[in-house]
Amino acid sequence: MTDATGRVFDALADPHRRYVLEALAQRETATATELAAELPVTRQAVSKHLAALNDAGLVAARREGRETRYVLTPAPLGTAMDWMASVGAQWDKRLAALRTHLKKRRP
Repeated sequence: MTDATGRVFDALADPHRRYVLEALAQRETATATELAAELPVTRQAVSKHLAALNDAGLVAARREGRETRYVLTPAPLGTAMDWMASVGAQWDKRLAALRTHLKKRRP
């Protein structure tokens, strides 16, 4: 997907990426090496996951000396949640209209 909300959903589709987000939510920052120690994947794989999360705007990287530390940037999650709430509200209206229609048709 090319839109920002689509990139968030693409990023959240992978369980390792969701774990990385949960891990970053529990601490201030982490390096790819620290996160890789907690996952059954290589540091290079974690770096690729972090790049995907960064592309979706869900994490930000900052250099501290020789390390790159990652921090959670949750704003895109709020945008995705707003989109889901909007779609849910549309479905609620449709289902309510269907219920009303079906009640009228009962003998």
